[in-house]
Amino acid sequence: MRKMKAAVLYEINKPLVIDEVEVPDPEHGQVLVDLKYTGLCHKQLEEMTGKRGDDPYLPHLLGHEGAGIVEEIGPGVTHVKPGDHVVLGWMKGEGINSEPPNYNTGGKKLNAGWITTFNEKAVVSENRVTAMHRDMPFDVASLLGCAVTTGLGVVRRVAKMEPGKNVVVFGVGGIGLNVVQSAALCGAARVIAVDVSDEKLALAQRVGATDLVNASDGKDLDRVMELTGGLGADYCFEAVGNARVMERAYEVTGAQGLTVLIGVPELGDKLCIDPIPLYLGRGLTGCHGGDTVKEEDIPYCVDMYMDGKLKLDELITERIKLEDINESFARMQEKQLVGRAVVEFD
Repeated sequence: MRKMKAAVLYEINKPLVIDEVEVPDPEHGQVLVDLKYTGLCHKQLEEMTGKRGDDPYLPHLLGHEGAGIVEEIGPGVTHVKPGDHVVLGWMKGEGINSEPPNYNTGGKKLNAGWITTFNEKAVVSENRVTAMHRDMPFDVASLLGCAVTTGLGVVRRVAKMEPGKNVVVFGVGGIGLNVVQSAALCGAARVIAVDVSDEKLALAQRVGATDLVNASDGKDLDRVMELTGGLGADYCFEAVGNARVMERAYEVTGAQGLTVLIGVPELGDKLCIDPIPLYLGRGLTGCHGGDTVKEEDIPYCVDMYMDGKLKLDELITERIKLEDINESFARMQEKQLVGRAVVEFD
């Protein structure tokens, strides 16, 4: 039986444990991938800290964005083959939606969903892997499984943003940065980035923000309204996952504008907004992974990166080994992490 190192969540609010895990053979509709890189997403931090409530699946593996090479395929798999370079992502794509794999450590079962990436090798469902160009670097490709495709999809597919408009992005972390650069690529007249971190705002400027607003003093709404000539934003995106910030984003959306909620708030949290503007033309919507169509959007991102139009190298601000994953998540929790952290596997 093959073995690998994996970061395992055994208890809520406890560090991940780097364990030796048995690698099962791929079964019907499953793909075994030798992972090269994975990105750290705030969603895993939510799982680790119990933000979404009780976790009935402990202990289990984690991670939902990565890149690697197909090692083996199970019966029925037709969309990828051994040797293919692939992106792993949580959104469903084409192919079989298989049963989750069966992992074990020391004779004890470890739960896993259809995709995990905090492990050197991963058995994933066929519809969670997408083949990519072999010249695409694995480090930046790992971001295409969630952060980049979600950010671009929110602008292109959910908002269907028209060029020449004013855009505001609240929160320029892993998703928000890609909302910023997607809006810039789509021809926004103005892209206003709002955050409480000057370091994150500086990075947002590097990927396309035209104006920066530090919200630390609570005067961000006044500045946004001033920058938009008192009219508010044509498109306003909230990528923080905080209900109060969602309300602020809605408040500075123009009369005929659209507010798009991307972040996920605390379980049970509620919004308090004035509904009258909705009757008069203002829009409010959520999204699910940017409505990503993996077979179209991942090749699009690869081509844009290879052509020098999509900035991905700039997004990676921390490169770590699997053994350092807890320290990186601690920096994320303390809001010290700027950009995206990626794990490089040996």
